[in-house]
Amino acid sequence: MSPAPEALEEFAASLAFGLDPFQHEALVALVAGDSVLVAAPTGAGKTVVGEFAAHLALRGGTRCFYTTPIKALSNQKYADLAARYGAGAVGLLTGDTVRNGSAPIVVMTTEVLRNMLYAGPADGSDLADLGYVVMDEVHYLADRQRGAVWEEVIIHLPAHVRLVSLSATVSNAEEFGEWLITVRGHTRVVVSDHRPVPLWQHVLAERTLHDLFLEDATGRPDGAAAALARAASEHNLADAGGGVQARVSLAGTAGDGSIRPGRAGQQGSVGQQERGGQRNRADRRSNGARGSAALTGGRVVNPDLVRLARDESRMLAGGYPAGAGRSRGAGPGAGAARRRTARSPGRPEVVERLDRDGLLPAIVFVFSRVGCDSAVTACVRTGMRLVGPAEQQRIRTIVRERTAGIPDADRGVLGFWPWLEGLERGIAAHHAGMLPTFKEIVEELFVAGLVRVVFATETLALGINMPARTVVLERLTKFNGESRVDITAGEYTQLTGRAGRRGIDVEGHAVVLWQSGLDPLALAGLASTRTYPLRSSFRPSYNMAVNLVGRLGRDRARAVLESSFAQFQADRDVVGLARTVTRNLEAVAELRAALSCDRGDAAEYDQLRRDIKARETALSREGSARRRADTVAALARLRTGDVVLVPAGRRSGLAVVLDADSSSASAPEGPRPVVLTADRQVRRLSLTDFPNAVEPLGRVRVPRSFNPRSAQSRRDLASSLRATGLDADEGAAPGRRAKIRAAAADDAELSRLRRALRAHPVHECPRREEHLRSGERASKLEKETAGISRSVEGRTNTVAKTFDRVRAALTELGYLDGDAVTDSGRLLARVYCEQDLLVAECVRAGLWEDLDAPALAAAVSTLVFEPRGEDLAALALPGGAVLADCLERMARLADRLGATEARHRLQFLRPLELGFAVTAHDWARGRPLERVLTSSAVDLTAGDFVRWMRQLLDLLDQISKIAPEDARVRRTARTAMDALRRGVVAYAMAS
Repeated sequence: MSPAPEALEEFAASLAFGLDPFQHEALVALVAGDSVLVAAPTGAGKTVVGEFAAHLALRGGTRCFYTTPIKALSNQKYADLAARYGAGAVGLLTGDTVRNGSAPIVVMTTEVLRNMLYAGPADGSDLADLGYVVMDEVHYLADRQRGAVWEEVIIHLPAHVRLVSLSATVSNAEEFGEWLITVRGHTRVVVSDHRPVPLWQHVLAERTLHDLFLEDATGRPDGAAAALARAASEHNLADAGGGVQARVSLAGTAGDGSIRPGRAGQQGSVGQQERGGQRNRADRRSNGARGSAALTGGRVVNPDLVRLARDESRMLAGGYPAGAGRSRGAGPGAGAARRRTARSPGRPEVVERLDRDGLLPAIVFVFSRVGCDSAVTACVRTGMRLVGPAEQQRIRTIVRERTAGIPDADRGVLGFWPWLEGLERGIAAHHAGMLPTFKEIVEELFVAGLVRVVFATETLALGINMPARTVVLERLTKFNGESRVDITAGEYTQLTGRAGRRGIDVEGHAVVLWQSGLDPLALAGLASTRTYPLRSSFRPSYNMAVNLVGRLGRDRARAVLESSFAQFQADRDVVGLARTVTRNLEAVAELRAALSCDRGDAAEYDQLRRDIKARETALSREGSARRRADTVAALARLRTGDVVLVPAGRRSGLAVVLDADSSSASAPEGPRPVVLTADRQVRRLSLTDFPNAVEPLGRVRVPRSFNPRSAQSRRDLASSLRATGLDADEGAAPGRRAKIRAAAADDAELSRLRRALRAHPVHECPRREEHLRSGERASKLEKETAGISRSVEGRTNTVAKTFDRVRAALTELGYLDGDAVTDSGRLLARVYCEQDLLVAECVRAGLWEDLDAPALAAAVSTLVFEPRGEDLAALALPGGAVLADCLERMARLADRLGATEARHRLQFLRPLELGFAVTAHDWARGRPLERVLTSSAVDLTAGDFVRWMRQLLDLLDQISKIAPEDARVRRTARTAMDALRRGVVAYAMAS
């Protein structure tokens, strides 16, 4: 039954602002009884639609579940709804918090709802009173690790539930909406690109804040831009690229937009007028900037920036910018001064500039935890103070109330005092390495206007409601865990979307700091591309498979999976690919028809050439495989203390083996020994570091107490390495192999093919190479077409085929028996983590039965921990022989499961990670926080420590519930949880 229309008027009247058109359209759709998808920019007010769903639920006597992707956002939304409707009407369910779960409005993380759906009956009868589900940040379904959860919820929600999906602006919202209609029934798609607070783009170079685009106060191209666009059209410039970009010379513009000669003017900077309201942008336009302007997506890029980049490029190439050559009689200093490139301002200088121009509060994205902390330190050292005495006192009061439960003994190692000093000056960092409580306090103070600048990593952009007047990006690249990559248009939009506070700021500002090599046209492309496509990351997991078969049976489960957004997108792609196959086959037929020779069969001759090449490639691969096998065997024979020579690369030289990793010999990547190099660096090597088999050159003793994080330990062992007297140059000789006669020289089949080629009549044809070029084009097109055809086949029923392979593996392992879920399968159905199958196998095999609580915590931590960068596993494991034996058995079990996955063409599980084992063991034994963090085998911050402890506690809780009733591990898991949930861990989980 649809709610009464007056519900909308009642809700709108309760708001402090009028509804935007897209909000009104979405609310009308909900009143009409439809589900709704809303795609709009960050800060546009999408959550109003979700709050209206909660309002309708309360008014209609039904319930509303409001889901978010992260706990911090759940806490924030719970506080907002509780303030609006009262604490009695709102509940909160996250991984470690249960508060008023039977309330009519319940805020929860998306995983909680997914688990709830799987735990209930297939017909959804336990959710008969559920009227609405709000999925905030639904674009998370593109997340590689967690995205499948969103699709699971959308697919499995009872049909009577109205779905409110709130998304960032994506370019394929209509496609996503079409899929929602297929699985949820009628869904209104509401898309808005409008920002309620206009966003202005800038580049800060030296002391000048340049506008990125030449635009008037309405955001439309100003007179200069209009003139440039007309000139580009009239001159039909060759480099216009189909209207995407064009360059014209701008010698000066008149007020009416016509181009006329004039003296170069200076681009204005953001002035103090911002403090009082909207700036008069007409006064800030360039009054005739001479240079090369560029059009990007219909917007004119500031010619000053284009010229700055061009001059810098010339300087780096060894040339001079136009007009900047040395004048006669000028000394070298004069030329050098003219050739100086623009400098990126320092972090304190950036904040001072923003404060002077009235552009605070600001978020400065640094993309580095260390960089964020260093930025705060640098600002504090300059004596910077952005708040007054009264504000400082409010900050102290809030911090004192919120941190009262933190033991004094832990405050030093948590970095409490430097953090507080920054806060009292209105400056803070925000990143995942911070204690969660510290981050929450920063968020609270920033929203209250008591913190004026926050240096943050990109994690701040993921949903937390922390709008600012200005957003600053230090650079347009970031480290993705493997290499430094450019940020995408979607990431740029998400980050800069924080700029501009609705109801507070007249306009928002996005500032990019000038860096050497910055391309203004590329930046303009990022700033102009407001959308990015939403791509599904859905794939069936082991837990999902047993839950679906148990609820629906094999055939219905397969059909349900075929209704996923992943399959919906794959099916659409197939249509275009099939057309390409048809066109390619027609082109191949024409090329083959033209392949003729009066001397003989040119196609046959071409095939002989291909057979020869294929045989040579096969022989080369066989040789490479033999060398790889020799290297794997040699690495597997290494032992702790062996001295080896790393022959090449940045790790080349002598090294001593710390951890041979011989148990990974059967892994796809082979053994990856951890070594200490002669320059005292601890590194994990791989097969790529050893092109040939490696043999030990000698041995040194590695103390059992060796700690890779201790500089003293590294110095002492490196000294022992040097004391061996081994020389890298001399040691290279035994590792080198004599040049091996190529296998191709003795291969009979290859010799036969070469003789046949020389004897073929086409071999003497003067047009032979012409014939072969036609054959090459035809063969290349055939190969391409075959690949596309395989892609078409692979994308047809992709998800269902993966499900079939998962089901076959689970049947082989005894978790499924046809349509029936076995007792082991029911155990697996309650394990929710990436390593779900390995957890279930460990419980089934009783591997943890003999462990005490600290040892169990250490063992289970290997299933949740993921190292950052080159963090290395602990070398001296705690817990004695019992834990060591357990970990060895877990590794062997993981290898067997890996072999099972390989047979079924699956790859879900990852290797055990030992890096958190010492930390978990020591904390469970009751050791103090400072000792635990400083003795950890990996570099852990307080935030890392608490985050991994939370995940470890969650998995231990699952183990305590899924293990057999008479299993000792049930009690041990609960004991371990009690031991871990203390001190800062307990405090952080309670906050």
